[in-house]
Amino acid sequence: MPSPESHSERPGGVLYVVATPIGNLQDLSERAQLVLSRVGLVAAEDTRHSGRLLQHLGLSKPMLALHDHNERDRVVRILEALKAGQDIALISDAGTPLISDPGYVVVREVREAGFRVSPVPGPCALVAGVSAAGLPTDRFLFAGFLPAKRSGRRAALEELREQPATLVFYESPHRILALMEDLVEVMGGERECVLGRELTKTFETFYGGTAQSVRESLEADPNGARGEFVVMVHGAPPAGSQEAGVLDADRLLSLLVAELPVKKAARIVADVSGLSKNELYQRALALKDQ
Repeated sequence: MPSPESHSERPGGVLYVVATPIGNLQDLSERAQLVLSRVGLVAAEDTRHSGRLLQHLGLSKPMLALHDHNERDRVVRILEALKAGQDIALISDAGTPLISDPGYVVVREVREAGFRVSPVPGPCALVAGVSAAGLPTDRFLFAGFLPAKRSGRRAALEELREQPATLVFYESPHRILALMEDLVEVMGGERECVLGRELTKTFETFYGGTAQSVRESLEADPNGARGEFVVMVHGAPPAGSQEAGVLDADRLLSLLVAELPVKKAARIVADVSGLSKNELYQRALALKDQ
């Protein structure tokens, strides 16, 4: 069994994985500021962006650009600095590094080389969103950014449709409406959903309700497609529950309206599910217009 790690057992420098603000600069911890002031090198996703953070803190540090396209090449430079006894801070543009951001390759290689890796916890959009969404938090599954193309995105959602844990995604402003359309079609318009936009920033906004109502709220909001999003979706209900039956009826309706007249599709689903034919008819009309 491996022995516990301690600073004294690890020669050379330390790689600190430092969480930085996702919007509000006051969220940077005192420990993070202290670490950034003491390290000899800062590895940053975007040196220009992170340079402004260091400037805000009154710090001037050598910086090393480390992003998705050069991470493997930067490992040698980082290992050399650690071997020379230099401490390094790894930061991303915002939030906790490695959470849908670069850093996995570096952290893995540094650990395998025998150097200490120490987390400096702090802001994370994933945790911030889940904590304020009002969805179950005993289990949640973070899927990061879904594929950009619709076919890949829908396939990913299909794989997650029966997942009982709360689902969490990140999404960019130019794809958020497309994601909500796919959520409605794949998981059903009645699935509970909460969107967090611009978390910790001046225009922080939460949209909550059914997937269909959240989609409509976004479309009606002139600022609805601005900023970065955390998308949280209630997990699938247990098989056989009343809620599961409602969601299955909604899914069946969405499939039937693509092939049948609205009235006939609503009647068939009403016969199968026992739900109100009038309510299903209105829902079918909305689906037909999408």
